[in-house]
Amino acid sequence: MSTTSDATLETPILDSNLPSLLQRVTEEGGYAFASIATRAAAGDARAAEAAKDMAWEQLHSGPWHSVGPIWRDAYSMASLQMAKHHFSSGEFDLALRALDMGLIMGGLTLRDDLNYCIRKVSAAARAKESGDNCCPQEKSEWYRDFNLVEVVKLLPVRSLSCKTVAKKCRLSLEGFLQEHFISGSPVIISDSMNHWPAIDTWNDMNYLNRVAGFRTVPVEVGKNYLSPDWKQELITFSEFLGRIQSSDRSSANLTYLAQHQLFDQIQELKQDIVIPDYCFAGGGEIRSLNAWFGPPGTVTPLHHDPHHNILAQVVGKKYIRLYPASLSEELYPHSETMLCNSSQVDLDKIEEKEFPGISDLDFVDCILEEGEMLYIPPKWWHYVRSLTASFSVSFWWSDELNSPDS
Repeated sequence: MSTTSDATLETPILDSNLPSLLQRVTEEGGYAFASIATRAAAGDARAAEAAKDMAWEQLHSGPWHSVGPIWRDAYSMASLQMAKHHFSSGEFDLALRALDMGLIMGGLTLRDDLNYCIRKVSAAARAKESGDNCCPQEKSEWYRDFNLVEVVKLLPVRSLSCKTVAKKCRLSLEGFLQEHFISGSPVIISDSMNHWPAIDTWNDMNYLNRVAGFRTVPVEVGKNYLSPDWKQELITFSEFLGRIQSSDRSSANLTYLAQHQLFDQIQELKQDIVIPDYCFAGGGEIRSLNAWFGPPGTVTPLHHDPHHNILAQVVGKKYIRLYPASLSEELYPHSETMLCNSSQVDLDKIEEKEFPGISDLDFVDCILEEGEMLYIPPKWWHYVRSLTASFSVSFWWSDELNSPDS
């Protein structure tokens, strides 16, 4: 027999902070929202939906950086109220979607409430699913190898014909510091991920679906973020897994979960990975931990990032080309502020007349194999193409000298 607490979602942080949150919203001109949110807190489901829509409009009223933090908290508040209603009605998938949207779009104040509710709703959803499907599922591997000769034909000109990235097995932290971190030179590190649970679990579609299938995630659709047909969508992780297995490989329909902080959102997947010791080199701190998950053919165009980066290849293989920071001007960066870290050059279709000399520039490249890590120093330009279905994790960190707080 279920208890009252089993049928409800507890939100202690929201409950204790509701008056002050509504006061702050009112001070920002949100009188109507405060009134509706008060009714939502009393259990009015329609009011909760109206409050969520109102907060959503505020989140999209201008550039993201200009949105007041209180409106992000307001969106989290309304998402929690919507989730409570769906959970009490047994609509676990809708409850999880509301909570995920609160994590993705909301503020930090109510994050612990959101994560607690997600754990509770996820457990209820899995229990219901296991009851509906009593037969144990066999491992369903989704990764398939490739024909190197055929794949090379799809890569940018001169690929794998020049200098390749150095590869070192079980590189010591001291060796990493002296030979690569200080000098700022890329390196592939092998046999340093064997202890990760993800190595055994993430190549099983059934495992990923069981752990995260109900969850809502943001994905990119199209060739890449510089293409005119590129767009973003919010879909369930289960639907995303289905697209990866789809035979539709047209660039317009490629779906990529790219540069998303998936592990902050789905804690079960975070438990499958380990932050490499290399990421503590320089005395700095982790800045971002992102997932890169998609089918063969996904491309991240030539660009550079501000931080040290370890790209860990958990499942599948990727081709990566790197140019040193010293060649930045010769790589024709975009002039717009938002894209100044991206090159105008499409390496998949180089326009020699528009970008003279680009094909003569020196670079290093590699095929990053399953179970390997690639260190990419700050400001090194890199182009990435998935050769197979692929699941990678990137660890960005700053060193003490380049930390924003130093």
